[in-house]
Amino acid sequence: MFDTAKLDAEVLLAETVQQNRTWLKTWSDKALTPEQMRAFEEKVERRRNGEPVAYIVGRQDFWTLSLKVTPATLIPRPETEHLVELALTKVAPQDSHRIVDLGTGTGAIALAVASERPKARVWAMDLSADALVVAGYNRQKYKLDNVTCHQGHWLRDWQGEPFDLIMSNPPYIDQDDPHLQDLTFEPTSALVSAEQGLSDIKEITQQATTHLTPLGWLMFEHGYEQGPKVRAILQSHGFVHVETLSDYSGHDRVTCGQKPEL
Repeated sequence: MFDTAKLDAEVLLAETVQQNRTWLKTWSDKALTPEQMRAFEEKVERRRNGEPVAYIVGRQDFWTLSLKVTPATLIPRPETEHLVELALTKVAPQDSHRIVDLGTGTGAIALAVASERPKARVWAMDLSADALVVAGYNRQKYKLDNVTCHQGHWLRDWQGEPFDLIMSNPPYIDQDDPHLQDLTFEPTSALVSAEQGLSDIKEITQQATTHLTPLGWLMFEHGYEQGPKVRAILQSHGFVHVETLSDYSGHDRVTCGQKPEL
């Protein structure tokens, strides 16, 4: 455990005793049973070996949701909430838009948007059947009946009607990126993309030209150095009003573009 050691230990201890961190502080003198001590030590050892806390406890907070996570899914991260915020600016509360989240994983983006826009119809799409099981569990947990889980490789085989909004946090890390050594527990297929991390963004953008309605929006989360290249990809496919927004650290984080009217 590193800089977050104290917080990690509190989260793991709270999980062990099935209480929250406030309870721990209130009852700090309460002793663990031998069984609880063994369970806590096992969790600490897993964390010491580099396993993310979210996988150890099996959940991660995102937006207003507490989502189940497994090693079949990426762990939702706070910066991805910027994609949700951007999506909500393009869909009014009264809109019955058709929306798809490509590479949904836990369903985080799809479920967050669906929870804020109950009149919209949202598809949570992923190639991984195991990931869709997790997304389906999270959908059912929050009874978001306006969400449909669908298996597919981006929009390659989509035969349905076009969407008003396509959003994605696709793989965007280059296979030689040194940051991958810090992500060994997460599924590589959800992290790594060819062509300097841009291959999947290019494919989705190409497909979006067919599967977006006129004036529909396409938006991506991407790496902090990829903003100019992602903008160029969207512009080369005819998208207009292309812009990149920064995260709270001032790094390029999400880029969107609008399909022009016919």
